[in-house]
Amino acid sequence: MAKATLTISSKNYSSWSLRGWLLAKFSGLDFEEIVTAPDDPSARAEILLLSSSILVPCLRHEDATIWDTLAIAEYLNEIMPDAGLLPADRIQRAHCRSICGEIHSGFTTLRASLPVNLKGHFPGFKIWSRAQADIDRVWFIWRDCLEKSGGPFLFGEKRTMADAMYAPVVTRFMTYDVKLEPRLKAYADTIMAMDEMQEWIAAAREEPAEIEELEVEY
Repeated sequence: MAKATLTISSKNYSSWSLRGWLLAKFSGLDFEEIVTAPDDPSARAEILLLSSSILVPCLRHEDATIWDTLAIAEYLNEIMPDAGLLPADRIQRAHCRSICGEIHSGFTTLRASLPVNLKGHFPGFKIWSRAQADIDRVWFIWRDCLEKSGGPFLFGEKRTMADAMYAPVVTRFMTYDVKLEPRLKAYADTIMAMDEMQEWIAAAREEPAEIEELEVEY
């Protein structure tokens, strides 16, 4: 299979880049990373939530160019079907797609008030009530999936696109000291312990502080 490229932005700040990168890793696709420059306007707009048109991550493979994260997930599922990015069961596939779509288009207050910052840690961070409503919804989704599947991932023993889509939320909870009940904490710990997450976090910690607007305590 032809070598693919995945264009991403900051590993410390970009939730969408992390999602696309994890999806590519989970799929087993052989790809090369292309990291946008810190002064790239589209990358900066994406990180600061100033653009409704997000052009990273962008996967290029053979003649295909895919720049929407859900489209990347579906494309990878098509070309690497044995990776199991979607559950085998039809009902579970529908559920997986639904919660992926929800995180893709919703949770705007959570995104704005708890931005991804892998190098940051803010114990006792004050959560706005509207952000707490988003957090409560995430908790409900995780509980529902884990109760039905038995874990350790949202749809059972195998990682799916849902785990890639919710991984940045896990990092937000770690950064802003969001307390989790034991079952949800076990899931969060499972995500953070993945080799891919450890690789991403190590690279994020090596990044210079480039986005000054996010170098503050919210």
